[in-house]
Amino acid sequence: MAQQQTLIELDGVRKSFFTEDVETRALDDIDLVIRRGEYVSLSGPSGCGKSTLLSILGLLDVWNGGRYLLAGQDVSGIDRAERARIRNREIGFVFQSFNLISDLTVEENVALPLTYRADLGKADVAPLVAQALEKVEMSHRARHYPSQLSGGQQQRVAVARAVAGKPSLILADEPTGNLDSRNAETVTELLETLHREGSTICMVTHNPESAARAFRRVELFDGRVVADTLAPARTLAAV
Repeated sequence: MAQQQTLIELDGVRKSFFTEDVETRALDDIDLVIRRGEYVSLSGPSGCGKSTLLSILGLLDVWNGGRYLLAGQDVSGIDRAERARIRNREIGFVFQSFNLISDLTVEENVALPLTYRADLGKADVAPLVAQALEKVEMSHRARHYPSQLSGGQQQRVAVARAVAGKPSLILADEPTGNLDSRNAETVTELLETLHREGSTICMVTHNPESAARAFRRVELFDGRVVADTLAPARTLAAV
């Protein structure tokens, strides 16, 4: 089997917050490599830095030191506009709170990030939205508003929004945290399906069962990576 291409490479990445001359180091010399097609969970206790790390991977936050390469491009020193351009084209987000806009329909929510893409015309957006909604089995709700959907349905729409632009990377921050067990299982299975279809997924979770269903489990403690292992269920499958 050909070696997977590196998508993410962090080299000594640090992130500190300063309050009244007191430095709090959220991330402390993080080294991490994620290859295309991997499904990685980030887990650890509250305050360990996992959500901060996900924000940096998604170019939503900046870091104080170290280097970050995304698809071979050093994104450490780029300006805000370039970060936004890369984020919109290369990264899809799934948040715990769904982050759907209440006065937009399902299809309008899914289409919104695509309207900012300079490489897509109006004629390109509609089929991408339709494909994404079909993938998450929400085509029949395209004209509904978020308030007319259950929590599980809203999260499926959020997944559709994340994948519609065919990003290189999907980042999920506690994607099942606001769902009951049945809907959580549905969303987890959806992420697994996207992974089998070739998506690269990095997911923050505090749930050990969710973490174990990823291909790799990266554990953080006090801003450092303390473990990086194949999940047991995946080790046998990879042989």
